Amino acid sequence: VPQHVWRINLDTPEEAHQNLSFGAADRWWEQTDLTKLILASNKLQCLSEDVKLLPALTVLDVHDNQLTSLPSALGQLENLQKLDVSHNKLKSIPEELMQLSHLKSLLLHHNELSHLPDGFGQLVNLEELDLSNNHLTDIPTSFAFLINLVRLNLACNQLRNLPADISAMKSLRQLDCSKNYLETVPSKLATMASLEQLYLRKNKLRSLPEFPSCKLLKELHAGENQIEILNAENLKHLNSLSVLELRDNKIKSVPDEITLLQKLERLDLANNDISRLPYTLGNLPQLKFLALEGNPLRTIRRDLLQKGTQELLKYLRSKIQDDVTSRNEEPPVTAMTLPSESRINMHAITSLKLLEYSEKQAAVIPDEMFDAVRSNPVATVNFSKNQLNEIPPRIVELKDSVCDVNLGFNKISSISLELCMLHKLTHLDIRNNFLTSLPEEMEALTRLQIINLSFNRFKVFPSVLYRILALETVLLSNNQVGSLDPLQLKKMDKLGTLDLQNNDLLQVPPELGNCETLRTLLLEGNPFRTPRAAILAKGTAAVLEYLRSRIPA
Repeated sequence: VPQHVWRINLDTPEEAHQNLSFGAADRWWEQTDLTKLILASNKLQCLSEDVKLLPALTVLDVHDNQLTSLPSALGQLENLQKLDVSHNKLKSIPEELMQLSHLKSLLLHHNELSHLPDGFGQLVNLEELDLSNNHLTDIPTSFAFLINLVRLNLACNQLRNLPADISAMKSLRQLDCSKNYLETVPSKLATMASLEQLYLRKNKLRSLPEFPSCKLLKELHAGENQIEILNAENLKHLNSLSVLELRDNKIKSVPDEITLLQKLERLDLANNDISRLPYTLGNLPQLKFLALEGNPLRTIRRDLLQKGTQELLKYLRSKIQDDVTSRNEEPPVTAMTLPSESRINMHAITSLKLLEYSEKQAAVIPDEMFDAVRSNPVATVNFSKNQLNEIPPRIVELKDSVCDVNLGFNKISSISLELCMLHKLTHLDIRNNFLTSLPEEMEALTRLQIINLSFNRFKVFPSVLYRILALETVLLSNNQVGSLDPLQLKKMDKLGTLDLQNNDLLQVPPELGNCETLRTLLLEGNPFRTPRAAILAKGTAAVLEYLRSRIPA
């Protein structure tokens, strides 16, 4: 930078020495001090400490240069409001920068920063902070003091977690954490009442946080993660949501509560493991874009998916038997309503054919729940997330209509005979319990297509499953399964998905390669030596081919 730029406030201009007949516009002695200096897109390798000679600067833009450091004198520019040092080669930031108490915009993206000064929280007037595309592994806890921050960009770093303290940023409207290594999001994030846009794409998230206070959240982008479960709890408070992007995850099902998102305009669920959708999705009044390609949907033909959103929504609406207007519409309490009944969502029972008593930490399901059903045919039962030690015996009363039962996240240690009588059952979710075995009587569940036994205590593949020939999906991850019988498995000719991740398999029988109906075979996280990780990474077809090549001639 030429020296006279730094001295522009101090030196008398050249022409003042030559020509003394100034017009009104040239009266240099009335000039104000320089307030903006733009040096962007040059080849600067350093900035002089003489920058302190420009104390009136409010804007300094040196983006797209080759700076490896910043002068500590920057800390003396007490009027500075915007500093853009993006697209340089900065490895650190001088502590003195933390003295810029009037700074509103600080752009540091596309540098080589691996850490930030602890005093970052002193920049209390900051409204915009861009730290994307650096090498940051953590964030100073003092970020909590940036209570005026509106936009924070942390994308494309190496963050493994976010400090819960950032929830103190009460003004934050936009938070971008895309392309990091986040496995969880602090639950406190859900208390950020001003948040409107949240980007969590391309991380390692297994679930979405619940958002009880994010009433203003308009956009949630969480594609390209490892999210398996989409809970009602994740969705039900997001009344303002217009964009929900969850493509390229491992989501198995979409809860009916998605219909509570009345302002939803874009829903992207492409490339997940969704086999069925709530038809009530067709009732979302604002929905303009719905992406579902790349899912194993059984109820929707592929050619329909290609016809576009409006045709798809029309089809979904045509499949709604009852005019379901709202999930939460409870019957009016009249003189005829029993006191116990007002606690029960009769609308869910009559219109949605759903009997739900979940997340109550209950040790037993109250009788009044079953009493309320009376002659109504209930198709879906959800008793998940309680403290049940056994399957409620009265479940047998629903045997002529129930086809989907969720008993996940309880303390059940054995399957009752009553459950084995639910002859119309197609889906059984009993993950996260204390099961060690399944009774032979389960063979009577001849229509069972999907069973989720993840996170239980099985030591062997339950033998009765070999005889339930309608099974299409068996999820047995996170157990202690040490063996399975490939010859019996081959008889299960509808089996398309078998998840045995994180078990105790010391070897994979080569004959498993003959189970040619398998489209998805998941074996990661077991102690066997072969097939090696490189082969597993190539996908199911490659693994089956490898196993077949190992079958002794």
